[in-house]
Amino acid sequence: MVEHAQIVRLFEATRSWYDFNERDVWCLFHSFSFDFSVWELWGALHCGGRLVLVPEHIARSAPDFYTLVCKSSATVLNQTPSAFKALIEAERESGVRNQLRYLIFGGEALEPSSLKPWFERHCEHAPRLINMYGITETTVHVTYRLLNKSDTSSSCGPIGERIPDLRIYLLDGHGQPVPFGAVGELYIGGAGVARGYLNRPDLTAERFLADPFSGKAGARMYRSGDLARYLPDGNLEFLGRNDDQVKIRGFRIEPGEIAARLLEHELVGDAAVVAHADAAGDKRLVAYVVAKTTDGSAEADGAGLAASLRAHLGGLLPDYMVPSAFVRLDALPLTVNGKLDRKALPVPDDDAYARRAYEAPQGEIETLLAGIWAELLGVE
Repeated sequence: MVEHAQIVRLFEATRSWYDFNERDVWCLFHSFSFDFSVWELWGALHCGGRLVLVPEHIARSAPDFYTLVCKSSATVLNQTPSAFKALIEAERESGVRNQLRYLIFGGEALEPSSLKPWFERHCEHAPRLINMYGITETTVHVTYRLLNKSDTSSSCGPIGERIPDLRIYLLDGHGQPVPFGAVGELYIGGAGVARGYLNRPDLTAERFLADPFSGKAGARMYRSGDLARYLPDGNLEFLGRNDDQVKIRGFRIEPGEIAARLLEHELVGDAAVVAHADAAGDKRLVAYVVAKTTDGSAEADGAGLAASLRAHLGGLLPDYMVPSAFVRLDALPLTVNGKLDRKALPVPDDDAYARRAYEAPQGEIETLLAGIWAELLGVE
């Protein structure tokens, strides 16, 4: 359970970054079961603002929600990046001007390139876009980053600087700090760290550890499982999760990096990349793409899109990072909390996987070699 003192701590710690006041209008967009709602609910009440409760059927419809944002004169909006992608399109189609002062991202990793359409239509300061990396176990938010147009050229998510009363450590597999600029696992200490998991002493012991760096008796830190590194300017860059990495044919791959490259293509509106096991049990990368057209034509239809995207990635990434299959969707499935619902992504048909044209072995040596490989691999 989140304690009231921790909520007050969070807003007091971030006071220098925001000027929330009694004139602000917040939207309670997320479910009470989602930690983001803590920031929405208590943000409005703590600052004396007005809170708009968003009905579920409106939260699930980007056009209807954008209409509510405009009619209610909302000034503070909290969104997951996945939900905001749909809102960008709803705002473009509506043509109605909103009164937002802050758009705050959280809940999942941000792909900066997805914000390009927004910055193309807005100046950088109206409204201000904020990326706040956070973890439920550390009372919602950990870092703050004011985003600007130059961030959209990054393939990874800048998450900025820590909240003042938290401590951040980037540690290696032995629990030692990594050199500046090197990738490490994020550990968080300080006032926001929770006491542990209810009735889960084993998991609590695994994730909530003694903090050897604080110098205070009894201090603890939370092991996040997230990877990050410090940029030359001192800001943090989020690099995904330890358990999101997949190993295919001996190569360690971060699917989020591939998705970010897909979003750079002019015909891609949204994308996600996951690893699926095929009929033989081998893992293969599958890209799920929401296509868009630049001129209203059907240019993005059919197998031509997959070929175009495969060529696009082939020029940017090594062969082992190019997905074996591309699946086109009308929209990426989202959970009720606005996050990507990976379990709802359809399993691609065998025909969706790319195959090279078959060339029969020629001569005695090629035929012999082909027979040996077929026997070893168990394929024709």
